[in-house]
Amino acid sequence: MQLAPLIPARKTLAAALLAVACAHPAWALVSFEEVKRDFRSSDTAVLDRNGELLQRVRTDPTVRRGQWTALADVSPALRTAMVLSEDKRFYEHSGIDWRAVSAAAWGNLWNTRTRGASTITMQLSGLLDEDLRRNSGGRSFTQKIGQTVAAAQLERNWRKDQILEAYLNTVPFRGEIVGIDALSRTLFGKAPSGLDAREAAVASALVRAPNAKAAVVAQRACEVLRAMEPQQKTDCEALDMFTSAAVQRKAFEANEGIAPHAARRVLRELRDANAAAAPIPAIAQRGKEKDREVGVRTTLRAPLQRFALDSLQRHLRELRERHVEDGSLVVLDNATGEVLAWVGSSGPLSQAAEVDGVTALRQPGSTLKPLLYGQAIAERRITAASLIEDSSAQISTASGLYIPQNYDRRFKGPVSARTALAASLNVPAVRTLVMVSPEAFARELRAAGLPLRESGDYYGYSLALGSAEVSLLSLTNAYRMLANGGRYGTTTLTARPPVPADKTKAVAPPLLDPRAAFIVGDILSDPNARTRTFGLDSILSTRFWTAVKTGTSKDMRDNWAVGWSQRYTVGVWVGNASGESMWDVSGTSGAAPVWAEVMRFLHAREPSRAPAPPPGLVETRVSFGPGADGNPLEAARSEWFLQGTEQPLFALDTGMAADTVSARITAPTDGTIIALDPDIPPLRQRVRFDSEGRGVQWRVDGKPFARGNSVQWFPWPGRHVIELVDASGKVVDQRRLEVRGAGVVTKSARR
Repeated sequence: MQLAPLIPARKTLAAALLAVACAHPAWALVSFEEVKRDFRSSDTAVLDRNGELLQRVRTDPTVRRGQWTALADVSPALRTAMVLSEDKRFYEHSGIDWRAVSAAAWGNLWNTRTRGASTITMQLSGLLDEDLRRNSGGRSFTQKIGQTVAAAQLERNWRKDQILEAYLNTVPFRGEIVGIDALSRTLFGKAPSGLDAREAAVASALVRAPNAKAAVVAQRACEVLRAMEPQQKTDCEALDMFTSAAVQRKAFEANEGIAPHAARRVLRELRDANAAAAPIPAIAQRGKEKDREVGVRTTLRAPLQRFALDSLQRHLRELRERHVEDGSLVVLDNATGEVLAWVGSSGPLSQAAEVDGVTALRQPGSTLKPLLYGQAIAERRITAASLIEDSSAQISTASGLYIPQNYDRRFKGPVSARTALAASLNVPAVRTLVMVSPEAFARELRAAGLPLRESGDYYGYSLALGSAEVSLLSLTNAYRMLANGGRYGTTTLTARPPVPADKTKAVAPPLLDPRAAFIVGDILSDPNARTRTFGLDSILSTRFWTAVKTGTSKDMRDNWAVGWSQRYTVGVWVGNASGESMWDVSGTSGAAPVWAEVMRFLHAREPSRAPAPPPGLVETRVSFGPGADGNPLEAARSEWFLQGTEQPLFALDTGMAADTVSARITAPTDGTIIALDPDIPPLRQRVRFDSEGRGVQWRVDGKPFARGNSVQWFPWPGRHVIELVDASGKVVDQRRLEVRGAGVVTKSARR
């Protein structure tokens, strides 16, 4: 058999390369800068307002690709291993290793195993051009020729360091892993700069056999390590064990960081904006230059986000014994509406960590009261000093009687609106809503951004106590409206470039009268006004000016604390994502401690001063008339009024002398049906009887029961007649009621 001379064969190959190059002149003309610019990580980095990394979010499920890594940030061991493994004469040839080509041709001729002639530059050209990409059946002859031409062009236009850097960032390694950053973080849990010789050997071996069995990869890695360290003894058995463990490791989490819910939110906003062909300005910006981080810039503050998350988790650990595992928190900048912190859940403490508590809809409890009282004051239905009766109330509705109760099941009698709001009394709030009307209040809530699903009439008077569902974000932003003098504005989580002064939008008129918003803030910042419920030494009191309100929903499912300072508005929710009730969690032991901690952090070096009263407010000294015991209902004080509503004295309007008032039963109403609750101990179930008039006494079923205007009766199954008797022994009023349910089992019955 005659062998064709290698030199003529080389000339033939060169002629073929020239022909292909003429046919495809555009191959490999892309620049290094273009390749680097067009590189896309499979993760999106979500950054804080200063470019600090908050969260990595997997946004490309088809591939696992990390950040572009400069060659200087790749360990020397890996650079050495990759060249020794894939292209020993990389720094000597000009794209084509003719010695390797000759050796491969000779080996193919004699059917012997050779390494192959593909250089790093040729491999890179195949990675950069779709037409040259290898398929399952290998490359065609035309592709191989094209790859060779492209490699020669790359070598003429790129430096060697650029070729090696691009190759390391685009070469597939194992499975979905592409590029050295993803490989290093996934298999070795570290950055590429930290890879040692053993790890570098395994990494380079994976290029040759990306999806081979661990034993095959280890064998190849051992050969590379021997070439790297010829003077040292290589323990291939230990390397085999190390390789088996490494190729199974998944240290690079798909999503990691301290703001997962905020990250998903801002990325969703970006997708929606792109879908609407209205891109958000400055959505992707370069972060700190030393980190070379490029990603989505948000309005969040990373130090504040870390502190808020830590504070919430620490407090929830203390509440574990009270059946509380979830919580969320949001901080808003009053002036701009920028979200400064967004903690969607308690993370590992939660059974539903993926649920975003900042946007989830839940009953807000008493936290709607400031908005209700603000509306009532703005409409001049009440003033901060107006007296509102805190006593048993039975309000007729289309579905029956609505009987509101206070949190402590007690009534305070006539109280001022200031006391009623600050002490979070329920009955005065319901009486205030009767004046405003549920539908009018619902309209104001919707205007303030609260997403009420139904009409005000659907919720009825329970709307005053937070029966509608709202989100923490919308509720906190409604409080921000109060902080801004009644002016409503939307929130933003995506960083935007500053708007030039000449392009600022016209200021919208306030949603709520600024004077009413000021009075509500003054009430919620008054520690004396909240004393009746929270005491003087309350967690809600801060050393700097703040206004705050707590709330607890029905059956203790949700606990809230929302309030503002001169610059920030903070909202906190704690509870259970499942909707299960908490145990013995009050307004000051649930969300309030976290709210107070975050506020102290925000104002550690920043003052917070009380707002200046807007025009049209009048400060007047007021006093209060006597109550039933002859003492003033409340202590005299200075009070704020909308101009034209001020008055110096607030007293009960008795209408006639006390001894001539007709005695009558005010509660319960005639025909009331009472159902005993089998889950509540019978001795704890009572029915309250209330009346007007002096010297009255009660009879139940004809038998004397008690004296006084307000008494409590132990209900017994059956039909009963309740009578009110005056001082002369005459029955002046009566009610018929029915009690349904099981009675108390006596000792004799048990025997």
